[in-house]
Amino acid sequence: MSRWALILGSSSGIGRAAALKLAADGYDILGVHFDRRAAQPRIAELRAAIEHLGRRVILFNTNLARPENRHQILDQLRDTIDTSSPHNGDSRIAVILHSVAFGVTRPLIGEGSASEDDLTVTCAVMGHDLVHWVRGLVERDLLASPGRVLSLTSEGDRRHWRAYGPVSAAKAILESHTRQLAIELAPRAVTVNCILAGVTDTPALRVIPGNDDIVTASIRRNPHGRLTTPENVADAVSLMCDPRSAWITGSVISCDGGETITA
Repeated sequence: MSRWALILGSSSGIGRAAALKLAADGYDILGVHFDRRAAQPRIAELRAAIEHLGRRVILFNTNLARPENRHQILDQLRDTIDTSSPHNGDSRIAVILHSVAFGVTRPLIGEGSASEDDLTVTCAVMGHDLVHWVRGLVERDLLASPGRVLSLTSEGDRRHWRAYGPVSAAKAILESHTRQLAIELAPRAVTVNCILAGVTDTPALRVIPGNDDIVTASIRRNPHGRLTTPENVADAVSLMCDPRSAWITGSVISCDGGETITA
């Protein structure tokens, strides 16, 4: 039976690690990313690695800040994915992972502060976008039942990190949508959860002002004396896709080695 996983933000960091982990778990991968030409060798490596695991892979390189691109991909998926094959069974999208880091890291007040557009776009792409993708899949009858909807948040949603205000707001929106979607999708046997990853060395972390200080503090606080890795979080994604997780929904689940509960 064919199972698809749709990963938004699939080319690097946690999204890339999750794509490889879910492919190893037996999922075919639909990946959406936004990269320039210089990144194409890395994208080709990801494709080859997934195919080496014996899974199908379809990758879309597009700007998710533009709603028309989302509609185009969803329409293409509707025309591409066979949801009624007697040989493959239900091949709808069984897993959605929102791992998009597309926002502005600027202070809210003073020189160089975030503009109205900065706040709007950051909250749209890193917060509201999850709802738009899920709704688009439901409207096109592409969301499997049972299914899993997962997204990523961070400790920066609840504590001050310098210049993280716009992203912090987007993460709070994402967690709110997690709770609401969990209730609305329960009749479809679709769970919705948000994974709070510990500080992880990814391209998204490196654009946060003062990221060196964040890393140093994280290593000092973490009882394991190290950062969270993308593979740690990918393992949590895999765990939440297990059928035995079906009664866990509407939750923010920490995957940080105990980092956020230390002083």
